[in-house]
Amino acid sequence: MKNELGGLLQQAQKMQENFQKTQEELAQMEVKGESGGGLVTLVMTGKRAVKSISIDDSLVTDDKDMLEDLVAAAVNDAVNKVAKLKQEKMAGMTAGFPMPPGFKMPF
Repeated sequence: MKNELGGLLQQAQKMQENFQKTQEELAQMEVKGESGGGLVTLVMTGKRAVKSISIDDSLVTDDKDMLEDLVAAAVNDAVNKVAKLKQEKMAGMTAGFPMPPGFKMPF
C-alpha cells in the first residue's frame, strides 16, 4: 500500500513537471490566424497575445464594418488554433495516468 502511494505521488510529481514544461513550450509557440482568404492575418502566441496584424491594402478603402469583422474572425481563428494545440499537447501528457471520470485538466 505504501509503495503504491509513493509510486502514485512520484507519477503525479512527474506529471506536474511535464505540465509546467509543456505550458512553457506552448507559451513560446506562435500560430497564424486568418480571415477573408488571407486578406487579414495575425500572429498570436500560445498565451493568446496578438503579436502582429496584417491587413491587405485592398481592405483599407473598403467598408470599415467588414474590416472589423475580418479582424475579429482572424483573432478567433488564432484563439481556436491555440486552444487546439494546447489540447493536443496536454492529451499526450495524461495518457496512461488514471484520471477520474469527467475530470479535466485546467487548460
